[in-house]
Amino acid sequence: MSVTDRVSALFKGPEELELTSGSIAKPLLYLSLPIVITNLFQTAYNIADTFWLGQYSTDALAAITFAFPMVFLLIALALGISVAGSVLVAQYVGADEEERAEYAASQTVAFAAVAAVVLGAIGFVFVDEFLVLLGASADVTPLATSYMQVYSVGLVAVFGFAVFVSLMRGYGDTVTPMLVMFGSVVLNILLDPLLIFGFDQNPLFGYLGLRGLESQLFALTGYTGSGIEGAAIATVFSRLLALVVGLVIMFQGTRGVRIRLSQMKPDADYARRLLDIGVPASIEGTARALSVNLLLVVVALFPDTVAAAYGIGTRVFSVIFLPAIAFSQGVETMTGQNIGAGKLDRAEYANHYGAKVMLGALTAFGAVVFLAAHPIAAVFTQNPEVAAIGAEFLRYAALTFGFIGVMRSYSGGFRGAGQTLIAAVISIAMLGFIRLPIAWVGAHRLGVEGLWIAFAVSNVLGGVISYVWFERGTWRDADVTEARGPSAAPDATDD
Repeated sequence: MSVTDRVSALFKGPEELELTSGSIAKPLLYLSLPIVITNLFQTAYNIADTFWLGQYSTDALAAITFAFPMVFLLIALALGISVAGSVLVAQYVGADEEERAEYAASQTVAFAAVAAVVLGAIGFVFVDEFLVLLGASADVTPLATSYMQVYSVGLVAVFGFAVFVSLMRGYGDTVTPMLVMFGSVVLNILLDPLLIFGFDQNPLFGYLGLRGLESQLFALTGYTGSGIEGAAIATVFSRLLALVVGLVIMFQGTRGVRIRLSQMKPDADYARRLLDIGVPASIEGTARALSVNLLLVVVALFPDTVAAAYGIGTRVFSVIFLPAIAFSQGVETMTGQNIGAGKLDRAEYANHYGAKVMLGALTAFGAVVFLAAHPIAAVFTQNPEVAAIGAEFLRYAALTFGFIGVMRSYSGGFRGAGQTLIAAVISIAMLGFIRLPIAWVGAHRLGVEGLWIAFAVSNVLGGVISYVWFERGTWRDADVTEARGPSAAPDATDD
């Protein structure tokens, strides 16, 4: 078997997967593995921006730190539409209602475009006020504003691609978005240094040993780069091309779900259905974004060494939890399709199986992190005090990683059943009513250990609450026919 054949064998397209019959383990794995890789590519986006802007200037690096919370907030507010579209497509595909799946996808794309334009305009106009709220300095604010204004204008491209990924996942195709994302990441990594530095003293040419070519290009163009705006332009442009590719794929309908221009006329009844599912999902995403920022208020009670250690811990968590996020989205698709097919017992089994796998796998990862906490923390810093504090943080949280996997898996099941409000309530309860208060009280009474304890306790309780709520069986009340109206698929002719 050739190398290409071996790589191809790792992935299966939706035509090779049977989500509503047969094995649970294999299709869930084949759904989730490409999502893990896609999420890693997304991480590469952020790393590329951070790396090159760090090479450019300290102020630019600080500016991107203040810009990212606003980026996350805008995406979180729009997230619900993509989740709702993914759930409805999954349910209709499971019910063998191909035309209704196409209509759901077409309506989702239309409403996503409207939401992105509105949120982009809000972000563009109010970026200064948001940065003041975050406490950005006078040196950093103009740079962060420049980045966010470009990003806000391009939000249609950024969010549009996220919708493409969600709709394809709902259909059962996670491989195509992974491949498109790969091309987009490579383009962004190449464009970043060129648009940030231009052709005058560009470190990329130094790394590649092409200083002579750099001088020739600079003499020809005189381009000195666009600084932090260049990073935003690189991100928006690479996502725009990815979106164009995604739209071509969906309009052709040769892979994944098909969309049709004739079905994109906004449907008020369908808008209400999208809002019913999507608003709680947006609330969940927004709550996660806000909780991260609010925890920084508690972290600020301690010296900078603790803040640095906290940053190390959260970076490690973001990598460890990638499989949990992927399995959650895989469970979401399997739940949606099996509910659409009327196979509730199979949907239930998929949730329990995903939770068990994540409990075991992330607990094993956590054990490794617990044992190697100090070497892991030391990778991120040369300060021995920061490494010691970071190691302590990792040890407190590591053995509870499995419970995060449990919570994520069952939350995916609730979303797949269309009950996004339950997933939102669990997330808000864990982050806002368990972790944050314990962190605040613990920090004042126990010191920094109280902050770390908050993570461990909230992780465990989040997993337990998710399991108990899922066992209540309220998710079985999901009804795919709620989305079916007289205008559900009025025109399935070719455009």
